[in-house]
Amino acid sequence: MATRPTWQGYLRLSLVSCPVALYTATQRTSDVSFNMLHKQTNNRIKMIPTDPETGPVDRADIVKGYEVEKGHYVVVTDDEIKNVRLETTRTLDIERFVDEADIDRLYWNDPYFLAPDGDMAVEAFTVIRQAMEKAGKIALGRLVMHQRERLMALESRGKGILAYSLRSNREVRDADEIFDKIPTHKPPAAMVEIAEKIISQQAGAFDPSKFNDRYEDALRALIKEKQKGHGVQKVEEPQEAEVIDLMEALKRSLGGDRRKAPARKAAPATATAKASTARKAPAKKRA
Repeated sequence: MATRPTWQGYLRLSLVSCPVALYTATQRTSDVSFNMLHKQTNNRIKMIPTDPETGPVDRADIVKGYEVEKGHYVVVTDDEIKNVRLETTRTLDIERFVDEADIDRLYWNDPYFLAPDGDMAVEAFTVIRQAMEKAGKIALGRLVMHQRERLMALESRGKGILAYSLRSNREVRDADEIFDKIPTHKPPAAMVEIAEKIISQQAGAFDPSKFNDRYEDALRALIKEKQKGHGVQKVEEPQEAEVIDLMEALKRSLGGDRRKAPARKAAPATATAKASTARKAPAKKRA
């Protein structure tokens, strides 16, 4: 089955334009999802639209409404929504070029592949793509997709263009709302030095094939066992580790020992409050 584009329109750089198609770059085909069933019959439950006053409602009688205040709505038809058209509804107009480092990672959202839409578009598309590649910059432009105007970040990728939708400023929270609550603390230099060595030991190339969703794998294994009619034993809850001697844990980690570090000796009364807020060590993994 051919991949269907998410959006079709024109890519434009100043007076140069060409028809393009935008495709999602990720897929969710392996997700384990569950249906809602009746406990006794195992029949799949149907969700029926219901008016709280009149009862079940035919889908043909359902309209869209925007709540302007509690219980009061402005009704909008599909035709009225379609009539709200911006230039970016059909055109991805490159507005400026920036360095990749200028875009905070908080703003990067979903990835897409942008490709020429038809053989006639290849020449102009290639000119724009190669010019972007040589500039070494990220191109910014806007388009309307899924009833929203989205800012897009474009970069050359192979024979095509990788496009990321960027979150708007209103969608991104201020990190200081959370981080300002973290107490100021200066750890001992010796501890930081050991932690740096541990990081160096564990450094390596990113290989996405090594990072599978182990929770999903466990769910699939559970389903297979249930298919065979096997019972599934309850997994024992992991025990929370006691507060540990941080320096001892660092030293053991540096030596490659990932076993549970010894518990910290009883702290004097004046240090009890500090010890109670110390971060707990990760629970020991089950074999």
